[in-house]
Amino acid sequence: MFLKGLSILAVLALVVGIAARTSGGAGRTRVYVVKPADTLWSIAAANYAGDPREGVWELEHRNHLAGTTVVPGQKLVIP
Repeated sequence: MFLKGLSILAVLALVVGIAARTSGGAGRTRVYVVKPADTLWSIAAANYAGDPREGVWELEHRNHLAGTTVVPGQKLVIP
């Protein structure tokens, strides 16, 4: 009886997992082209509310950057 209930629960979890979709609450991602005087700090300050340090971290993490150096013409994804 226990195995039957467990297997039904597993199938139900699988169906819910397949049917689930992302909420889309995070908003659309944008692509930003770095301009000559831009820094990650200035880009974060212009595009993120609150502390720019969090924005810098998000930009580094999302764009797989090894450091804070950006070059003009570089494309960054802004989540």
